[in-house]
Amino acid sequence: MAKTNINFMMRYVKAYLDGKKTRLDFELDFDYEMNSRWNGMCREDQEYAQVFNDWIAERGVDAGRGLSDDEHKELIGDQYFEVKDIVRSGFY
Repeated sequence: MAKTNINFMMRYVKAYLDGKKTRLDFELDFDYEMNSRWNGMCREDQEYAQVFNDWIAERGVDAGRGLSDDEHKELIGDQYFEVKDIVRSGFY
């Protein structure tokens, strides 16, 4: 099955990391996009969706509140690459 929703969310985060989205735009739309796509993400790959939620949503976006813009982007980047490593290694 295609990972349309998961891939969208990974590209969404990458666009922020690449400077194509401001922090404000990223944070304002992140929860909406996650809520809109969550059921589809789970249908596509339940474990991948959970890894994304744990690392990017909870340990990234939620944990990043109160950080400077640079610290926030660094945290989200660390979490993004952690998700990619977990998925690539198959340890989920």
